[in-house]
Amino acid sequence: MAFFRKGTTARRAAQHPPSPVVTAAKSSDHPEFTVQGLWTDVAGRLGIRCLQILIIGTVASFLILGMLRLTMIVIPTLIALILACALWPLVVRLRRVMSPMLAAWVVFLGSLLVLGGIGTGLVFSVINEWSTLVNQAVEGFNQLNELVQRFIGDMPFTIDQAQIDSAVETVTSFITSSQFGAGALNTLTAAGSFVTGLILLLVILFFFLKDGDRIWAFFISWTPQHFRHKWITSGDRALHTFGGYIRGTSIVAAVDAVGITATLLILQVPLAIPLGVVVFLGSFIPMVGATVAGILATLVALVTNGPIIALIVLAAVILVNQLEGNFLQPVVMAQALNLHALVILMALTAGTVLGGIVGAVLAVPLTAVGWGIIKVWTDRENPHAVQQAKEQIHHMAQLRKEDQAIASLEEKEEQAEKLQEAAEALGESEEKTQGKD
Repeated sequence: MAFFRKGTTARRAAQHPPSPVVTAAKSSDHPEFTVQGLWTDVAGRLGIRCLQILIIGTVASFLILGMLRLTMIVIPTLIALILACALWPLVVRLRRVMSPMLAAWVVFLGSLLVLGGIGTGLVFSVINEWSTLVNQAVEGFNQLNELVQRFIGDMPFTIDQAQIDSAVETVTSFITSSQFGAGALNTLTAAGSFVTGLILLLVILFFFLKDGDRIWAFFISWTPQHFRHKWITSGDRALHTFGGYIRGTSIVAAVDAVGITATLLILQVPLAIPLGVVVFLGSFIPMVGATVAGILATLVALVTNGPIIALIVLAAVILVNQLEGNFLQPVVMAQALNLHALVILMALTAGTVLGGIVGAVLAVPLTAVGWGIIKVWTDRENPHAVQQAKEQIHHMAQLRKEDQAIASLEEKEEQAEKLQEAAEALGESEEKTQGKD
C-alpha cells in the first residue's frame, strides 16, 4: 500500500507542478549563505591564514622573550651547538679508529688548545693595544674631518663642527671606558659573568661532541612517525648549515685578516697585528664587520703614515672585500649561507637589537638554518622554484600586454564600425535630400 501511495503522490506532482511562489518559498528555506561558506571563501581562507600566522608569531615571540630571560643557558648552548656542528665531521672520522669518548676528548682538547690558545693570545694583544688603537683612530678621524672641512669650505652649505666634535667625544669616551671593555668581553649574557658562561659553553660543547648523535636520536624518538623524515632532514640541514657557516666564515675571515695584515706590514703601519686580529674577529659579522675593521686600519694608517699610505691601505681593503664578496663567499659559502643580502642585513639588525654583539654574530647562521628548515617543511627544495615563478610572472605580463592589445584593437574596430555607420547614415540622408530636390 505504501508503494501505491508513493506512486500516486509522484503522479500528482507531475500532473500539478508547484507554483513559482511555492518553489521560491522552498528555496528560501536553504539560503546560499552558510557558516561553512563563510570560512571557505577567499576572505575566510585569508582570515584563517592570518590567524595561524598570528598564533605562530605569538608563540615565537614568547620563545624569544623566554630565551632572552635565560641568556646564561641559551647563548652558550647555541654557540656550543654551532661549534659542535663545525667539529662533528672530525669526530666522525676519529670514531673509525678510536672510541667515541676518546674521539670527543681529542677533538675537544685539540680545538681548545689550537683555537683557544691562539685566540686568547691575539685578543689579549688587542686589549693591550686597544687604547693606542682608539686614540690613533680618533686622531685619524679628526685629520679626515679637517680635510673634508677644507674641501667643503667654499661650498654654500656648512657642517656644524661642534656637533661633530661632540659625537666624536661621545664615541671615544664610550669605547675607552671600562663599560665597553666589560661589554666586549662579557657579551655572553647580561645577567651573569663571562667565566660562568664560558665554563658552561665548554661543558655543553664536550657533551655535544661525545653524545651528539645519541641526543639527536633521543629527540627524534619523540617525534611522530609520519613526520619523522622531515625532522631528520631538518637536523641534517642544520648540521651542514652551521658547520659550513663556521668553517666558511673562518676561511673568509682568515683571508681578510692575512691580506690586510700583510698590506699593513709591507707599508710599515704600526699595530698591524692587532688590526689584523680586529679584521679577523669583525669578519664574523657579515657585510659590516670587515668593512668597519678596514676603515679602522685606514684611519690608523692616515695618522701614522700619511694620506698616501692611507689611500693604499683603503685600496687594499676594497680589493680584499671585493675578493671576498665576488669569489670567496660564492665558492666557500654557497650552500651554507644561501640568503639575500637584504635578509642578512635585517637579521643583523634584529640580532644586534636583541642580543648585542653576540646577537649580531648568531643572527645570520640562525636565520640560514631557519630558512633551510622552512624549505624542508614546505617542500621548497626545488632550486628552480624562484626561476619558474619569474618565468610565470613574465608570461603573465606578456598575456596582459596581449589582452590590452586585443582590447585596443577591438575598441578601434568598434570606433571604425561606428564611423562607417555614421558615414552610411550621412550618405542616406544626402540621398534623401537629393531625391527631394
